[in-house]
Amino acid sequence: MTAAVAATPTKPQKRPAVSVVQIRPLYLGRADAAAFLAIGESTFEDLVARGEAPKPRKVSRGRTAWLVEELEAWGRERPESDHLPPENSGYGRAGAPA
Repeated sequence: MTAAVAATPTKPQKRPAVSVVQIRPLYLGRADAAAFLAIGESTFEDLVARGEAPKPRKVSRGRTAWLVEELEAWGRERPESDHLPPENSGYGRAGAPA
């Protein structure tokens, strides 16, 4: 004897809300600021300590962070490199350049 299965109507699945508005952060903490500039945290700290990178701002008591616009401006002012990427950075995976 088989058990009868009652047909239950299925509810449509709700889709997660997709945010259309994206808010650009005003400040970034040390780790995020370094990642934003594509450098390591220790390199970023060294540049800040030597006065070669923007200084952090006091956001609240015990909290400092960097203004995104200052990081962006500093990054854009960096000189262009005349060095080629190192050979171990992917060179040769798709074959040597023509």
